[in-house]
Amino acid sequence: MSPEQAIDPAVPPSGTGCVECDAAGGWWVHLRRCALCGHIGCCDDSPSKHASAHAKETGHPVIRSFEPGEEWFWDYTSSKFYKSGPALAPPESRPADQPVPGPAGRVPADWAERLGGG
Repeated sequence: MSPEQAIDPAVPPSGTGCVECDAAGGWWVHLRRCALCGHIGCCDDSPSKHASAHAKETGHPVIRSFEPGEEWFWDYTSSKFYKSGPALAPPESRPADQPVPGPAGRVPADWAERLGGG
């Protein structure tokens, strides 16, 4: 699947947080959006790495950052980074008032240690 075929600009995001983390009561560091189906998953720095798991499970190779002010895309198949790409259906990012890591109320106090950074 070419990067162009892996992007559907008309599809809205699945929500404002990681679908699987929200369902399980988990937390994330940053969010990524599947450029084809709109699935919101957590990044590979997050404990569960749902965005890359979604790409592996579905064959949807291209993600876009779902962070405020970030427009970059990543293609898991080619490991290519793109500074920008087509505009996607709104919203283009998580709510700006959502903390990082997030979501509010679910991030453990020792989150940095859990990720090996503390």
